[in-house]
Amino acid sequence: MRDIVRAGAASLGISVLAAMVAVTSGTDAFAQAKQQQMAPPPKQAPAQAAPAQPADIPELKQVALTDKQIESVLAAQNDMNAVTDKIQDNAPPDPKIDAKLDEVARKYGFADYPAYNAIVDNISLVLGGIDPATRKYIGVEAVIKAQIAQLQADKTLPAKDKKEALADLNEALKQKQPAVENKGNIDLVLKYYDKLSEALGGDE
Repeated sequence: MRDIVRAGAASLGISVLAAMVAVTSGTDAFAQAKQQQMAPPPKQAPAQAAPAQPADIPELKQVALTDKQIESVLAAQNDMNAVTDKIQDNAPPDPKIDAKLDEVARKYGFADYPAYNAIVDNISLVLGGIDPATRKYIGVEAVIKAQIAQLQADKTLPAKDKKEALADLNEALKQKQPAVENKGNIDLVLKYYDKLSEALGGDE
């Protein structure tokens, strides 16, 4: 169904990253969704906190990004994709693939794959809130609402595809999106916006 969202988004000139709703804890979308066993389970909220709604995304540990981290993520893409592209959907955990992902992550200066993925998540948190038309950060909710409006106005997309794409976007809109805690990350991601959009928003 995300492919439909992508198709609709592409026809409207909407950011692929935003169409994916990059902050499904980010865009770990290109690898974590396929290799779910790599990332450790999210920590549970404190006992006194209200239970998370089913649509809520896992809590993201936010960090202050650096140029070096972003450049390392970009440099790692070809090698990471070479591993993740071979993972079948719903494939059972494979220690060999886990080891290979860790190996690639270490090659580019990360402690392991989960550490690499955490940086991708932080990058994606910002990317999902950037308006591709203005190249300004407006927040994930505003980006999704803009996509919905553009999809509703589109007369070329088949009705079935539009309905499914709108359903995906409306569902994404219900998700509680975390605010960017490290405001410096916004300027840093904008600095690498084109490269990151191409690398993390490709054909996954």
